[in-house]
Amino acid sequence: MGESVHKEELISLHQMLYEIKDYFEGSNPDLKFSEYHSLKINPAQLHKSKMEHKYAIFVLGNELANAMKDVEFSASGRISARMRELAAKTLKEMEYIQ
Repeated sequence: MGESVHKEELISLHQMLYEIKDYFEGSNPDLKFSEYHSLKINPAQLHKSKMEHKYAIFVLGNELANAMKDVEFSASGRISARMRELAAKTLKEMEYIQ
């Protein structure tokens, strides 16, 4: 996600992932998405920064990939690893900015 991505686009992606999370939570009550929930951010919070939404997307993407792995979707392990990498990189960028 390069700098050319607008905040509105990130929020739209965040919303889509959020809806997928809701679907997984509805179909499997054991799924908690605890790391994402601990961020205390959701797509409706337009006042949150672009970087915060970007970080939430990667954290949620990682947890969604892990949930998919549990039901044996192919390639979800690679997706999870990539989301974890991107989340760590974005967190470093956020710390650098502050």
